[in-house]
Amino acid sequence: MIHLQNIRKRFRRPEGGWFDAVRDTSLSIAPGEVFGLIGFSGAGKSTLLRLINLLERPDAGAVIVDGQDLTSLAPRELRRARQNLGMVFQQFNLLANRTVADNVAFPLEIAGWSRADIEQRVAECLEVVGLQDRANHYPAQLSGGQKQRVGIARALAPRPKVILADEPTSALDPKTTQSILDCLKDINARFGVTVVIVTHEMHVVRSICHRAAVLDAGEVVEVVDVAEGQVDARSELARSLLEAA
Repeated sequence: MIHLQNIRKRFRRPEGGWFDAVRDTSLSIAPGEVFGLIGFSGAGKSTLLRLINLLERPDAGAVIVDGQDLTSLAPRELRRARQNLGMVFQQFNLLANRTVADNVAFPLEIAGWSRADIEQRVAECLEVVGLQDRANHYPAQLSGGQKQRVGIARALAPRPKVILADEPTSALDPKTTQSILDCLKDINARFGVTVVIVTHEMHVVRSICHRAAVLDAGEVVEVVDVAEGQVDARSELARSLLEAA
């Protein structure tokens, strides 16, 4: 489903000079997989995630999603391809002046869906995340967990093949975290959506992921199998991260 080929991304330091956030990284993620990106702060996890949907454009390498090289697409083609890539953000990124239903409808409006189709799809997505009774509420009236469920429903609305989740539970308490993970697991199981999740919380990896890439200084140190809570780690970094969870 997702193939990153020799990806590199550099940023200019405020004080001058450059640093490599992601260095010559190659990675493959299978269709229907829940795949984690883990590592310490500054390892390049979120940058790598944003390279998958070209919110950050790589300086070198290719990003291939569902057989399509996104890095070679013209802007209009890229906008169309991104409809297959839903995004869930750490800080929710909801529109404060729009209701829950209107937030979920937003990407469908941009994509040119009809009003009738939007209403039906919004209702379906709110049912999936258990927020049917909050459709006419505004974000300020919701708890943190409810806001993140709206974010998940919004990401799911265009029927994407992939959902990218950037630290989706780091702002939530443990009980709410588990409910969000259960929601993502349900979506993965019911619809076969590939989920890529960035997290520094190792219990999240053990709870939801089939495999996880361990990043350090912009490089993938190892890809570990964590299916069914089992850890098959070879590197010292991977063991230190996962076995402490």
